[in-house]
Amino acid sequence: MAGKVIGIISLKGGVGKTTTVANLGSILAAEFNKKTLAVDANFSAPNLGLHLGLVEPKVAIHDVLLNRAHVTEAIHRHEAGLHLIPGAYVSKKINPRRLKQKISCLKGYYDVILIDSSPNLNEEMLATMIASDELLAVTSPDYPTLSATLKAIRFAKQKRMPIHGLIVNRARNKKFELSIKDIEEAAQVPVLSVLPEDVKIPEAIYHATPVSLYKPMSKSAIEFRKLAANLIGEKYEVQGLWNRLKAIFKR
Repeated sequence: MAGKVIGIISLKGGVGKTTTVANLGSILAAEFNKKTLAVDANFSAPNLGLHLGLVEPKVAIHDVLLNRAHVTEAIHRHEAGLHLIPGAYVSKKINPRRLKQKISCLKGYYDVILIDSSPNLNEEMLATMIASDELLAVTSPDYPTLSATLKAIRFAKQKRMPIHGLIVNRARNKKFELSIKDIEEAAQVPVLSVLPEDVKIPEAIYHATPVSLYKPMSKSAIEFRKLAANLIGEKYEVQGLWNRLKAIFKR
């Protein structure tokens, strides 16, 4: 059975798209035992590798798109069990639309392929949409970000690629924030997850480790697990600290 390709998009930098890909990928691989691949398709400004501690990849997605290497040569393994195809920080101009063709042969091996998209409404984002079976949009509960998210949703629907769900990131549970109801009514797309503002996330990024591994009992890590379970149709129940410690020592 072919794996599912999920594109993670946003139309505003710094919303948490790459953080979402890194954490979902790590959780699906390490905790749900899914064969998972994360692909950096932010070709102009790739940084998924940096989130996962891969600073100088020998082969990147750019090499694959330039026909310098086969896609399997660009796959790197993370300690969590997640596989990663990073981007090159310096590269010649590539054709983004080759992405689907290059990764299609991997769908038979992986259960889930996550694509980290460009935050710009250009050929790079279109390449992610074309290569994906479904899309998730990351937003935050404020008017400027939601406005950009609505633009991305309209663009996706024009290309007959509707958004499967929204991920609301950096929620502070304040009165000045947009409510989930407001966001869903404006976007006409369901909210699948609400991720809280969590200082542990930038701290984890500093250590080049997903927060789900760096601080597994943090509020954000727990919400990432709930979202990961949702994506594969499984249930996740929050375990107590003692049960999680026992599970870790058992492994």
